[in-house]
Amino acid sequence: MKIAAAHNYYVYILTNKNRTVLYTGVTNDLKSRLYWHLNPEIESKIHFTTKYKCFYLVYYEHSQDIEQSIIKEKQIKGYSRMKKEKLINNFNPSWDFLNETIE
Repeated sequence: MKIAAAHNYYVYILTNKNRTVLYTGVTNDLKSRLYWHLNPEIESKIHFTTKYKCFYLVYYEHSQDIEQSIIKEKQIKGYSRMKKEKLINNFNPSWDFLNETIE
């Protein structure tokens, strides 16, 4: 009997310094993805997060199921700005930048 290994997936929301733009993504390595958003490859095309300077983590949720994480990401992307703000406010009421808290 084979035991499935536990996997980690994260749905996350980034914002810019003034908290005016929101970006939603999904990843299996949140710390590395945050680094990538802040340090994109020079030869790569300009990504949304680079263009709008969305480097600051304000929300994330953990799952061990990639399908559920992708569904949740798409669900959040479909939310209105008000509904996204409510989600963030429930998780991180002061909209602290959580980048340094990720292990």
